[in-house]
Amino acid sequence: MPMILLDTRIDAPIETVFDLSRNIDAHVESTPGTREKAVAGRTTGLIELGETVTWEARHFGIRQRLTSKITEFTYPIYFVDEMVDGIFEMIRHEHHFESSDGGTLMRDKFEFRAPLGILGRIAERLFLTRYLEKFLIQRNSILKEMAESAHSEEPDTSTDTGS
Repeated sequence: MPMILLDTRIDAPIETVFDLSRNIDAHVESTPGTREKAVAGRTTGLIELGETVTWEARHFGIRQRLTSKITEFTYPIYFVDEMVDGIFEMIRHEHHFESSDGGTLMRDKFEFRAPLGILGRIAERLFLTRYLEKFLIQRNSILKEMAESAHSEEPDTSTDTGS
């Protein structure tokens, strides 16, 4: 079964990164190439443990629907979304977060199984794994920009003693 592992260093607090990663509106904004939209379940705001979201998106020129459920959740360090309905045989996406050097290290572990038996295994090797990795890298890049932009706009609460 293919597995994609990604590490993304983000200069923003862990809570900001965690919440952006589970924010439906941020997901829509971070996937412009596939024009994803939430059409059922949680369709806006922060998704929580046990909730589902149904995404409609265009991949390979074909409009598809996929429903994911948040099956594990520990704020602000970890959550898992798993496909409960869609074209794939299986998708499991683990999101790990750890504070690191004043920012956050976001780790993705994305496992999937394509449909269609042996044809699916061939597709996984020929193009599907690369396609999904590129999709996740692009999404993470946009989430990074969003988190760092939000963090840089936060007011400085330190006090200047004027020494």
